[in-house]
Amino acid sequence: MDTFDLNTDIETVMELLSINAKAIAGSIGVTPTTVSRWRKSENQVTFSNLNAFYNFAFNNGVRLNKIKEQLFKEDCKNNSVILFHGAKSNIEGQISTEYSKAANDFGKGFYCGESLEQSAMFVANYPESSLYILEFKKSGLKSARLNVDRDWMLLIAYFRNRLTEYSGHPVILNLLSEIKGADYIIAPIADNRMFEIIDSFIDGEITDEQCRHCLSATNLGNQYVFLTNKALSNLRILRHCFLASDEKKYYLASKREESRIGNDKVKIARRQYRGQGQYIEEILK
Repeated sequence: MDTFDLNTDIETVMELLSINAKAIAGSIGVTPTTVSRWRKSENQVTFSNLNAFYNFAFNNGVRLNKIKEQLFKEDCKNNSVILFHGAKSNIEGQISTEYSKAANDFGKGFYCGESLEQSAMFVANYPESSLYILEFKKSGLKSARLNVDRDWMLLIAYFRNRLTEYSGHPVILNLLSEIKGADYIIAPIADNRMFEIIDSFIDGEITDEQCRHCLSATNLGNQYVFLTNKALSNLRILRHCFLASDEKKYYLASKREESRIGNDKVKIARRQYRGQGQYIEEILK
């Protein structure tokens, strides 16, 4: 079991809450000797004990993962960026694109987000999910950047296998040529709600303008998609962070609230921009 730099986290909690190891032990149901051994990395820590400790910290207002994020961002050098990767379990071995599905937003790649919260939300339903904080150095690489617009919508639909009948269309080929050779892509994050909206566009139910404004309403932030080994060589894991069960519940509650607000915005956008823009058959005629 990964210790998640547990000894440092224990010291942080003790300092911020002005308590000792005995108080932590009593609160999470272990002996002070056990906590002492954890601090010295002398014995393996079970998942349930890790969860108990990190739940204790979270429920007492100590946001360990946010503290780590802020500290790493303060130390981040020029031409580098701090990113986050939510994992269903752990990353085994070297970071790779090999375990990625081909039908992701931009095909096979290693996907990271700019937001700790959003990255955690995507894996909060998995019992042993965790979070990685990474530093990415941008120098010496070719990138492609996309915004919430028609090009991004069409590329997402293409890589999600929703435009197979148009795979040879000049519009699609031109979009693919613009990202060809990129080591990494920066683009808006797409979640299940976004796929439903894009599906409505691909099915001819809404125009590209309606779709764009609906997608803008979801506001999930940007992701970095690493496509080549050259890009991955510039990516370094800084910290593996434990996601306690109560922290996950917090993120899931935030996600539900964001979804509720987003759904209301989508309804208004569909009505407000009705009839504006082009339908899919007009774009790919």
